Formats: sequence, C-alpha cells, structure tokens
Amino acid sequence: MARISLKVNGKSRVVEADPSTPLLYVLRDNLSLHGPRFGCGLGQCGACTVLVEGNTMRSCMLPVSAAENKSVTTLEGLGNVAHPHPIQAAFVEEQAAQCGYCMNGMVMGAKALLDKNPHPSVSDIKRSLNSYICRCGTHLRVIRAIQRVSNSSVKA
Repeated sequence: MARISLKVNGKSRVVEADPSTPLLYVLRDNLSLHGPRFGCGLGQCGACTVLVEGNTMRSCMLPVSAAENKSVTTLEGLGNVAHPHPIQAAFVEEQAAQCGYCMNGMVMGAKALLDKNPHPSVSDIKRSLNSYICRCGTHLRVIRAIQRVSNSSVKA
C-alpha cells in the first residue's frame, strides 16, 4: 500500500492503495464516486471513462499511480442534479439514456470532444463516440444532445 495524492473533481485527495490498483476501483471504493462504472474491465466499452488532464481515459485500465498529482474529472465533477453541466442537461432534455449504464462514458466523451471542438459536425461526434458501447440504441439522441450543447451559447 502507498499514499497516493490525487486531484479529483478539483479537490486534493490522498488515498491508501496499491499503486497498480485500477483508478476505477479507487474512485468507486475509496472516494465513493459512482459515475464511472465497471463494464468490461478491458477498456473497450467506455463505461469507466474519466478525464485525466482533460483527456478521456479508461479508468479500469489505468493504474492509480498513473493519475497521481494529475487532474481527474468524473461525472460528479461536471455537475449535479440541482446544477447540471450543460452536457448533462442536454442528455436529460434529449432523453439520451435508456438503461443509462454507458452514459457516464458518453457524457465524459462528449465533454472532451466539446472542449476540443465546440462545434463538431455529426461525423466528428460519431467518430468521437465510436468506441463507447451502448446496447440500448439511443445513439441518435446522444448526437442530438451533443448538438444541442454545441449550438447553444452556453460554454460547455
């Protein structure tokens, strides 16, 4: 076990963990953040996606030691029920989730995309979200939600 310093959702945190422990487990088990979800455990589905220094990372495959002293943002760091981030609000307005299991990855992927490209084309959106697996089939609603934010005057 080691003491590992993290900056999660803008707050400095210190956790006791084996440095090789996946960041996902530390976020969920040590910090009680349940936005990132365990899906496949192989970094393929995207349910565990977080932003590390603004880049999407599959937290099930990232050792916690690789995130030490880096800015980590989870779904909870974007907003909450009372004050949702514009992306979260757009996903709700477009009813982009059915079961909602993959939505963490979709929202975090959308956040990273819009931070880099505030006005993406439909092709840009599809390419950006291509690696997120959703079995419910709400892809068109997800695209509309991202377009809603990109077309608004609200900073994403």
